[in-house]
Amino acid sequence: MRVLVTGAAGAQGGAVARSLLARGHRVRALVCRSDPAAARLVDLGAEVALGSFDEPLSIARAAAGVDAVVAMGAPIERGADAEVRQGLAVAEAVKAAGGAHLVYASVAGADRGTGVPHLEGKATVERYIAALGVPCTILGPVYLMENLLSPASLFALRRGVYAVPLPEGCPLQQLATDDMARFAALVLERRRDFLGRRIELASDELTGAEATAALSRVAGREIRYAEVPIGEVRARSEDLAALFRWLARGGPGVDLAALHAARPEVGWRRFEGWAREHLAGALTRAVA
Repeated sequence: MRVLVTGAAGAQGGAVARSLLARGHRVRALVCRSDPAAARLVDLGAEVALGSFDEPLSIARAAAGVDAVVAMGAPIERGADAEVRQGLAVAEAVKAAGGAHLVYASVAGADRGTGVPHLEGKATVERYIAALGVPCTILGPVYLMENLLSPASLFALRRGVYAVPLPEGCPLQQLATDDMARFAALVLERRRDFLGRRIELASDELTGAEATAALSRVAGREIRYAEVPIGEVRARSEDLAALFRWLARGGPGVDLAALHAARPEVGWRRFEGWAREHLAGALTRAVA
């Protein structure tokens, strides 16, 4: 298939692009500017298309002639308005392209009136896609394991601290981006099975205490849990604070057992295995 992946220089979009290339599909990677991540995709065989969500014609050109579009949303830091603007631009481009299968990366729980601005923005995009009548599948990922790879999180881990704005006993569902990428590829390859569906995705579920124990085993030293005060989060982003308040109330509640049993071919990652692959080096390099 010929597939356009938006946000291909980001963590989710890059994982989807790499998964599709590994499965023999032709990938057109939409990026807003020259980026080292885009150069790596070119090395793997992707075609790069430069475009901006503020220039709808550039999105329409990138979507021309493809069989499917996998659309990543805007990062939460950019706000709900950016999410809506980007999502609507992609939906309209897919409509203009005529018949392409749109796979839109929303968020688990976005369709439930959470009151979280970023999730409400994604819900607006979902409704707009439905109104346009575009052939689509909505994916709803939960909290990403890759959030632990941010500079602030890595710094804390090297100091022996797993810091999250949730109570230590609060379960948190998490998703590995590679699992999302494999699921997205499955959706495209089995289009008829997934058209018109909304599927929420999660790889594992752990409390803060369970995650800290797993990280300690990976590190070979004690990692302690620290609950970040929600006021500190609110000072940086009210949107992010609203998200963590919702997660503390229970969050999306994906039925992991049913999801994993229905699609075992995804090879769902456990948090500890993911941490061994992505964090072992950082965790063993302690800093004072």
